[in-house]
Amino acid sequence: MTSAAVRDVSIFGEAIAYFNEAADLLELDSGMRRILTHPSRQIIFSIPFQRDSGEFEVFTGYRVQYNFARGPAKGGIRYHPGVTLDEVTALAFWMTWKCAVVDLPFGGSKGGVTCDPTTLSSSELERITRRYAAELVEVVGPDKDVPAPDVNTTPQVMAWFMDTYSMHVRQNVPGVVTGKPLEIGGSRGRVEATGRGVTICALDQMQKMSIDASRAAIVIQGFGNVGMHAAKLFAERGCKVVAISDISGAYYNEKGVNIDAALSHAAKFRTLEGFAGGERIGNAEMLLSNCDVLVPAALENVFTAQNAGQVKAKLIVEGSNGPTSPEADRIFKERGITVIPDIMGNAGGVTVSYFEWAQDRMGYFWKEHEVNERLEDVLLTNLHEIRKIAERRGATLRTAAYTLAIDRVVRALKLRGIYA
Repeated sequence: MTSAAVRDVSIFGEAIAYFNEAADLLELDSGMRRILTHPSRQIIFSIPFQRDSGEFEVFTGYRVQYNFARGPAKGGIRYHPGVTLDEVTALAFWMTWKCAVVDLPFGGSKGGVTCDPTTLSSSELERITRRYAAELVEVVGPDKDVPAPDVNTTPQVMAWFMDTYSMHVRQNVPGVVTGKPLEIGGSRGRVEATGRGVTICALDQMQKMSIDASRAAIVIQGFGNVGMHAAKLFAERGCKVVAISDISGAYYNEKGVNIDAALSHAAKFRTLEGFAGGERIGNAEMLLSNCDVLVPAALENVFTAQNAGQVKAKLIVEGSNGPTSPEADRIFKERGITVIPDIMGNAGGVTVSYFEWAQDRMGYFWKEHEVNERLEDVLLTNLHEIRKIAERRGATLRTAAYTLAIDRVVRALKLRGIYA
């Protein structure tokens, strides 16, 4: 078994562990547990295409539609050499709870192509995308399954997908995907939405915990789309971001990193390598540095039983998917460290994707401040509900979030019944 496969199975296993803990609180019967731990549909197909050189190749495409109880499935498409059925199934499972916890009328899905996009030209990527979309025409759509960008896919990839689908059904269907360019039905505020959601949740929880935002020290692991926008928004709210990182390493400045300078450096060099605005330290060391709030916004499984006991943050807001192992989560609970889980902490992106889908169906588009106001309302309404459940049941915010999400899906399933 490859290391990628081991990782994927581990992620799914951890998701099931969190699910089971919440299901126990809900006293969910065994039949409902069996239904909710099996995907509705798994699709695997070949993607033959011709390289620019004339050579033919065949890649493998996947789409897993995990649950439709609350509405059409929703989930991204990733292009990566490590894409497997296990990984895509785990992520579709996770998307089901992410959509439910913020009360969106969606189920969960995920898709991908096993390929290395760094070796492909733009025209080759377009051909792969169009063939991928064509294979899924019968099972995706605004009322069936709505893809979005994910790892190594972009607004341009979504535009090709939308155009292919629209050509096949002989009408313009912008609502078949989200994360599109503004010019063809994208939503204002979508690019910043996940990072903005992290900041909204963090600031609200900081207030609850009496952490003064103007004096708070923030550490952000990852300076991609999520991390950089979260850093920018924290700085705008007067918080002191003391450390940032990317694949080149971490950069620590006790007095506060100049985020504008970091953004300019990353835009120019596409990396923080060489950034002079902080002391260069290791990524692992950064996670254990002194801070009030820690935002993992890069990799999965960064908090484990080995390092959780050394984390100094009072609050962790998960901007990435699956950064905390169940063992680390238990240690954080024992140590009194509050964790806003990934299904809540990084739900800003899928929430604004829902707004985009709704705007496409209406043919009427909101101003950016309207998008941001609606996003804050959705996130805080549901974060406050999670907090009430946690207080009432004596549970962590993670268990409370899964409890809320599972309960919403179960209610929908029971009302609809099982068609047999």
